[in-house]
Amino acid sequence: MKKKKYAVIGHPIGHTMSPFIHRHLFALAGIDAEYGVFDISPERLEAEFKTTLSKLDGFNITIPHKQAIIPLIHQLDEKAKLYGSVNTFFNDNGVYRGYTTDPDGFLAALKGAYIPFEGKTVILGCGGVARTMAYEAVLADNPLTFAVREADLPVAQKLKNELAALRECSVEICTLNDLCKTQSIDLLINATPVGMYPNIEYCPVEDRVISRSKAVFDAVYNPLETVLVQKAKSNGSKAVGGMSMLVWQAAVAQTKWNDVEFDKNDIDRLCLECVEEMKNR
Repeated sequence: MKKKKYAVIGHPIGHTMSPFIHRHLFALAGIDAEYGVFDISPERLEAEFKTTLSKLDGFNITIPHKQAIIPLIHQLDEKAKLYGSVNTFFNDNGVYRGYTTDPDGFLAALKGAYIPFEGKTVILGCGGVARTMAYEAVLADNPLTFAVREADLPVAQKLKNELAALRECSVEICTLNDLCKTQSIDLLINATPVGMYPNIEYCPVEDRVISRSKAVFDAVYNPLETVLVQKAKSNGSKAVGGMSMLVWQAAVAQTKWNDVEFDKNDIDRLCLECVEEMKNR
């Protein structure tokens, strides 16, 4: 059988963990495949697609191509249409299919940590990562609050308006300082880079906010357990970091490509291997 060929595209892209993760997933699934990296500038995307990318069995897409790739794709799945973003391309016998697996990776990470996605959800930040979680919270009918810096209030308001156009929903906005007044949070989500390597000693919220949170998800994946996750666990709350989301979204891409499934224990082990890989870089 012919070896399958996959890759990740972006610009710049030297930091990507995708090859390490996908090669391990191919091994777990028993699939003979290779996985490369293409650094493609925006002005070269269409030309590279015609000459190289469209000949691959599939590829992953990261910044800045998640929207620009859409006109080159024949069919988008419902989540990709909803988000207006594609991170996974599948060449299905000449039919080009586009998916976004970040939301599924997020939901799988919560499920793997036995964190229910229900009730009052607070998202720290209002950038691209926050948008993914916010959409899923609204689709789950969770009351949602964005907690942001004062300078980001206009951006949060714009995202709130976007969500209101999606469907009727309960969305509030507050500053990080005002968040301290919140009495109870079912799920606290950190969608900011606070606590990321090398500044691992920082935490995005005060201890009293963490103590009032039943569960925590931190999108930061390096380190494996941020100060926020550690403090939540020490309070007896369920908590998980972003590495599981990173690996699960890759696993979902593999499901789209080759109709394979992965065991939670295998994903957990791969998360630990990813941490060790990052230490050695």
